[in-house]
Amino acid sequence: MSSNLTLAERLQRPHLRDLVPYASARRSMSGGAIWLNANEAPYTPSAAANAPDNNRYPAFQSTLLNQAFADYAGVAAAQVLSGRGSDEAIELLIRAFCEPNRDSILICPPTYGMYAISAQTHGCATVQVPLQQRTEGNWQLDLAAIDNNLNGVKLVFVCSPSNPLGNSLDSADLRALLEHVGERALVVVDEAYIEFTASRDSRAMGVASWLQDYPQLVVLRTLSKAFGLAALRCGFVLAASSIIAVLQKVIAPYPLPQPTIDGAIAALQSAALEAMWQLRDETVRQRQRLLQALQQRSWVRQIYPSVTNFVLLQVDAAEALVKQLSDQGILIRNQSQQLGLANCVRISIGSADELDQLIARLPA
Repeated sequence: MSSNLTLAERLQRPHLRDLVPYASARRSMSGGAIWLNANEAPYTPSAAANAPDNNRYPAFQSTLLNQAFADYAGVAAAQVLSGRGSDEAIELLIRAFCEPNRDSILICPPTYGMYAISAQTHGCATVQVPLQQRTEGNWQLDLAAIDNNLNGVKLVFVCSPSNPLGNSLDSADLRALLEHVGERALVVVDEAYIEFTASRDSRAMGVASWLQDYPQLVVLRTLSKAFGLAALRCGFVLAASSIIAVLQKVIAPYPLPQPTIDGAIAALQSAALEAMWQLRDETVRQRQRLLQALQQRSWVRQIYPSVTNFVLLQVDAAEALVKQLSDQGILIRNQSQQLGLANCVRISIGSADELDQLIARLPA
């Protein structure tokens, strides 16, 4: 194998090295005034008056959207891939880099469940190296155990801030992880909740600025959380351009609908970003209010520290609490099936009115 290959080209599944991705009409040609190359209808017959036509396929990768997010995250547009949320990004990474029945991913539970599920659906094994609890509620990476379990691993998934725990992983540990892994695998840092930890200088948050130093680093971001755009299903992969090029081989020809692209671009404009930060600040205030209410309940055994838009707590009887609130129309998440989280529930931080109703219905 040529020594001139990039890390991404060496780690990608072998059959992808010679694969020429499908050249869709939008991907292979641009410009022109009359589009007759994609078998589209000339207009949308069901469109309401003054509504946009939806007869044209969207861009394979929107230049405007990717540049807008690159500006927001402080990276180059060539380091951005947009798609259907972080879940699609997880799937793409496994499809591109893990050979079924041979390669593995490594996760650090308790963590987001889709890493293991996506690996399983693609016939790849999952190596589990649990987080270790250094102080009460402060779960961090077990670097030595990770280093000892990298044989056959192509992707290391870590979630920071953590879902479901709510805390951030130590930045020094993340750097050490990247150093330990080196070029043996890709290290995927899922930063779905990163806005809740940041100042308003978005380019200084998280590990995106480390991309220039670590070619094995992949960062996942989303508009579903702090941006309040879960229904749009828009997320981003931030990585070296060579990794982006491999992922472009396996992503769908038109991954994002045009309304999603338009909505995401609008959300990344300055006025919308200011509104996002204001909502983030309000969420943090409401989180503190909920914490104060929970501290008064005798059935709460432990409240995990949170820098996110949710709170994880251990209670006397998780299943009974979830049912009691559900019967009153309030849904919270039982996390008891997660490693080390017996009788734990996760409560999202809603609006002030929603939390008023929750607090009023919590057991005394």
